Amino acid sequence: MTDRDELEDDMAALHSLPAWGTDDLPEPLPYTLRNVFRTIGPGAILLAGSIGGGEWLAGPAAAVQYGTGVFWIATVAIILQCLFNLEGIRYTLYTGEPIMTGIMRLRPGSRVWGTFYSVLAIAQLGVPALSAGCATVLFASVAGRMPGAPDAGVELMITYGVILGSVLLLLFGGTIERMLEWASWAMIVFIFGFLLVVNVWFVPAEHWFHTFSGFFQFGTIPADANWMLLAALAATAGSGGIGNLGISNWVRDKGMGMGGKVGAIASAFGSQEVKLSHVGKVFPLTPDNLRRWGLWWKYVAADQIWLWALGCFVGMFLNINLATAVIPTGTSLQGYGAGAFQAQYLAQHLWSGFWFLGLMNGFWILFSTHLGNTDILVRTLTDIVWVGSSRVRQSKTIRISQIYYAILFVLTVFGMLAVSQSTTMPLFTLIATFAGLLLSIAAIQVLIVNTTLLPAALQPSWWRKAALVACAVFYAMTTGMVIWTKLQEFGAG
Repeated sequence: MTDRDELEDDMAALHSLPAWGTDDLPEPLPYTLRNVFRTIGPGAILLAGSIGGGEWLAGPAAAVQYGTGVFWIATVAIILQCLFNLEGIRYTLYTGEPIMTGIMRLRPGSRVWGTFYSVLAIAQLGVPALSAGCATVLFASVAGRMPGAPDAGVELMITYGVILGSVLLLLFGGTIERMLEWASWAMIVFIFGFLLVVNVWFVPAEHWFHTFSGFFQFGTIPADANWMLLAALAATAGSGGIGNLGISNWVRDKGMGMGGKVGAIASAFGSQEVKLSHVGKVFPLTPDNLRRWGLWWKYVAADQIWLWALGCFVGMFLNINLATAVIPTGTSLQGYGAGAFQAQYLAQHLWSGFWFLGLMNGFWILFSTHLGNTDILVRTLTDIVWVGSSRVRQSKTIRISQIYYAILFVLTVFGMLAVSQSTTMPLFTLIATFAGLLLSIAAIQVLIVNTTLLPAALQPSWWRKAALVACAVFYAMTTGMVIWTKLQEFGAG
């Protein structure tokens, strides 16, 4: 028996999931700039989903309260999350399975890890906090003022409309990944175009340098630090938690690497029959397959480093640069976020139309994240059921799209009931805390997956392994500080 045969037997016996099939790695397109834009896309979805809470809520709130010197936290977070994403994608390129399936192959088995991550995913994203933020800016853009207590009922109705609007979008597009990719590119162009124009037009050059330097003042922590806020910044400067795990699902559905051999989740309308295998396929380590592996990695690097990571940094920078230029130091941004202040200031000092444009920019920032969060929560739970349930695996009639939309319906009802119970910022900081906890655990599990289930030739280098450990430590520390602060507050109370 070969080492490969022993590995497959061990996986099937110990971890309750079927062994992989075998096939050749698909040939990627020749690596040209045109083909880069044809091939990448998951990074655009994740970027659109990453640019919301951190840039609109946590980032400006931290900048106005503490100055830009704390934004080394964002720099570290984006770098560590980028390396985390790449390692999750490594597994998917080799097997066609999302990294969550790889984690479910670890001891003590798929049922334990599937349940564990389902609970964390719902805790992080089950309440659609940013839909309430969308409602606030939509109300303000039409009414010409920020909403007050008497407007709570109207805000809630708009929130419900935002939630249902995202569900409607997820019904169309051939595959859900394809629809999200189109929508994400459109929102990214609007958001970054607006931010770049107003920054160039309004913010002095010396302020740009001051903001930029703050992203590299490593180790700066204010004495009166609000750890809930800084932990939220650390988690949401990039994607945070489930989003980082979910990037490999979109890579699979895009057909990158061995994802091209397993299928995708089809949308309810506008699609031909698209099937998704319950189990992945791996490729033999032939010279041709290894050559293709190298080409796929070049596309993945473009998608994650030059699109997602750089986009996260630029998006955070532009929002912070504008916020600190127009918002007085010490202003509380715990309610509506920076966009309301920016829109009001720009309307007063430059052009009245900036009230509407600034708020609509904020809407697209928040809505893009809400839409991405909705899909990744439903997608994560769907894949856990699709792969982890032997009953589903053995069924000849159940399609994964049926599971996806059933879960979407249940979570939509739950979200509409839950979102009315609190305001945006408290919900958002709670989400960020769970995101940090998830990253601290998942980073170690991704390391175990890639060093035990992948052949030696495809395993990460030593410094990539060290980066996963650093990611786990970084988020364990930020989450730990939040828990310690809350325990102190509880004791004092």
